[in-house]
Amino acid sequence: MPSPDRSASAPHVARLPADDTSLFELDLAGLAARWAEAMALAPMTAAAMTGADAKAQRLGVSGARLMEHAGTAVAASARALIAAVAASGAARLEPTERYPTGPVLVLCGPGNNGGDGFVAARRLAAHGIRVAAVLVSSASRPGTPDAARNWDRLGSAPLVERIHAPVARDLTTLGQGIERSALVIDALLGTGVRGSLREPIRTAVELCIRARAAGVPILAVDTPTACDLTSGELSDPVVRADVTVTFHRPKTGLLTRRGRLVAGRVLVAPIGIPAEADRG
Repeated sequence: MPSPDRSASAPHVARLPADDTSLFELDLAGLAARWAEAMALAPMTAAAMTGADAKAQRLGVSGARLMEHAGTAVAASARALIAAVAASGAARLEPTERYPTGPVLVLCGPGNNGGDGFVAARRLAAHGIRVAAVLVSSASRPGTPDAARNWDRLGSAPLVERIHAPVARDLTTLGQGIERSALVIDALLGTGVRGSLREPIRTAVELCIRARAAGVPILAVDTPTACDLTSGELSDPVVRADVTVTFHRPKTGLLTRRGRLVAGRVLVAPIGIPAEADRG
């Protein structure tokens, strides 16, 4: 049964996502209210976000902590989206008779965007939600230390099935029965790409497209793959999300006409980047 509505009337709490014990009680409107300060900030480009992230770490905020806040925000948003779908009886919040029965499918690239997805998988499982966390990469392990550490932590997490999908064929097999998924989280690529998507990421994006066509809601991490966070330019294929959770400040690319088209409802979650790290 969906949790009670704790939306815009919820009091503001300054805690960051991983420290906010009430975060998983909020619906989508409640999360937007909780993160109102971040959502009201001036938009920034992908390069500015990368710079702020790096400066924050030089100031002593660990990348692991930033990832924990980001992934927790994604998990809370995913739970809220599932609850909204169940309450309305429909993916994309339109009246149908579809109800989710399967696990949350988290498609993770090899970088830190995927690391955010691994954290989200662990946090969702901790709240009793079954998860299939998929490393979509030809490499056997994620390519950044923080992402690799969170991939390893899933090995002992209850309710989480870890899957490695190094080639397109693995994703095609995984997609059988995709319509039974409660939700798909796109944690494949966190910034734009130049040119065509490469395998196995391309097939993972096509799997997201198939899932949405089957009525499964889609949540994107930072930006839908592959919508450029700065320009809003889209690759082909591109994920179209119902909700996008981006971090620290709004992103210029998600405010363009094309960006808005694929991002759906955008939430901006604070992740602990201090103000002094966000100055040019």
